[in-house]
Amino acid sequence: MANDGPVEHGYPHLETMRAAITALYRRLSYDTVQTFATSVVPADVAFCDTDDLYAGVQRVAHELVRHYRLPDARLIVSFREMRHAANVELAAGPEYFVELNDRFRSHRRDIGAALAHEVMHVYLHRLDLSFPGVRDNEILTDTATTYLGAGWLLLDAYREDGASSQKLGYLTPEEFGYVLAKRALVFGEDPSVWFTSAQAYTAYVKGMELARRDERQPPLTAAGWAGRRRYARDRRHGSSDPPQPGVRYAFSPDGGGRLRVSFPCPTCHQRIRVPVRGRVRARCALCRSVLECDT
Repeated sequence: MANDGPVEHGYPHLETMRAAITALYRRLSYDTVQTFATSVVPADVAFCDTDDLYAGVQRVAHELVRHYRLPDARLIVSFREMRHAANVELAAGPEYFVELNDRFRSHRRDIGAALAHEVMHVYLHRLDLSFPGVRDNEILTDTATTYLGAGWLLLDAYREDGASSQKLGYLTPEEFGYVLAKRALVFGEDPSVWFTSAQAYTAYVKGMELARRDERQPPLTAAGWAGRRRYARDRRHGSSDPPQPGVRYAFSPDGGGRLRVSFPCPTCHQRIRVPVRGRVRARCALCRSVLECDT
């Protein structure tokens, strides 16, 4: 939790986030991901200063447990002084003990955001899905929280001005915006209408720009002129070496010596391999996206 300190910006965790989206589709399946088409809505996790603290916390925790479809999980929430925003004890269940930073006693509007991340830890724990290392595992958790419909709360908790700042989670604001945009493009959902933070909206717009750029990478037919020109040059040589910034495709021969190109699916980032033969329609086996390519 960044509290009145510097907030990191940009996309330092981009490849780990993309790997996390792929891992979600692989572990959950396309059909299960589709069951999260509706995000948590503000009314379900609203928390005002006049609400009873502990009753309100348990109500919000219950709503997030319901959203993640963990009906037999029970969260016991308490408060204490700590450096991080929150912590959860991952045991066998069905009871899980969550500690929230004491500052949330007086910043109740952001309790839903903190709990969204901690309940996702429980969800991933039950799935036995994790990344090695604390940093990458926390990035997985933030990405999963956002992609499965509760991470807009984390982005909306980001506020920054000349005198103070607050940010929850391990992703930068723009990275939260990127994952939210990837979700929005899949489910046709506009989370920006729920933002109360102007800075959150700006980060979402920037994230959407990058998410749209994923859909305009060669060999996709939506690629721009410069990308198509570079792709044609690399295709003539049968290689994209030396690697160029932003180039994510790679050429290789198949068993019969014919050239194939592999590239990441713009939806789930699993690599797809197709023959180099002009117009091709490819279907991602993982997320079922149908892609128009000019190879």
